[in-house]
Amino acid sequence: MDYPIFIISLAALIYGADLLIAQSEKIALKFGISEYVIGATLIAVGTSLPEMAASIAANYNGKADIAVANVIGSNILNITLVLASVFLMAKKIEPLRDFFYKDSSWALFPLFIFLLMGMDKEFDRFDAVLLIALMSAYVLFLKNNGSEVLELEEDEIKELEKSPFSWMRVCAVLTVGFILVIVGADFTIESASNIARSLGVSEWVIGIIMVSLGTSLPELIVSIVASIKGKADMAIGNIIGSNMANITIVLGSAALVKPIDIDMSKYSFDIATMIVATIMLVFITANKMYGKPAGISLLIVLLIFLKHTLSTIV
Repeated sequence: MDYPIFIISLAALIYGADLLIAQSEKIALKFGISEYVIGATLIAVGTSLPEMAASIAANYNGKADIAVANVIGSNILNITLVLASVFLMAKKIEPLRDFFYKDSSWALFPLFIFLLMGMDKEFDRFDAVLLIALMSAYVLFLKNNGSEVLELEEDEIKELEKSPFSWMRVCAVLTVGFILVIVGADFTIESASNIARSLGVSEWVIGIIMVSLGTSLPELIVSIVASIKGKADMAIGNIIGSNMANITIVLGSAALVKPIDIDMSKYSFDIATMIVATIMLVFITANKMYGKPAGISLLIVLLIFLKHTLSTIV
């Protein structure tokens, strides 16, 4: 039964991602909002909901390590797996936005603040408020610095202008899209875990790899679909925005529910990997290396991360 569930849930995930891209494009066209801003806010927060639910539940149930590890692991995968997949699968990436000039700081700011807050081995409610305030600052920045001109194909514009814009319809379809992406990711991982278990893979390996991958699946599917559709700004915006949301909203929400006590030294390699991946993201945007060589380089970091993770449990 797990095999058909896996296929159906994966199909739902892909279809939900397609709905998100289409409706987000309508909003962008209607209000002249750049695709990057839509990707970095609406889609980024929506695809970060699995991380938020997992971290809040973990911390509430006294598993603070899982709550923080989820944020760290998701940020690593967003860059080394999701961004790498975008670079490897997209035919041509020519973003309108200068990510290095406008957005590289927002890839680094939350990382630095995360490291600083973690030095006292606790994320309390005051820290949580500050993290959420940082996300608010990012949204304000995007509001003032997201004026790229939309470049839609002529047939896309005609298609979007055929039917009158309706907030009720757009919100309804967006909601369906988010539900399909999130639920699809959940069932995809659950069925994949059952399949792996039946093949004799240990529960611990399934948890550390499959669960982390599961919460990053929405970002992966949405970004790949966006890049294939030629929406590179939306795809990269989703990745940068999701990493921002993971540290600010996801970790902040978990700490608001209950202060997080965590010894960061236990995650020194994982944190170092997150730092390296983020610096590589900044370097890639600085040199506009939007292609397969950059994708392969990021995948190498992912493989090193997975090798270390597996070596700790053998």
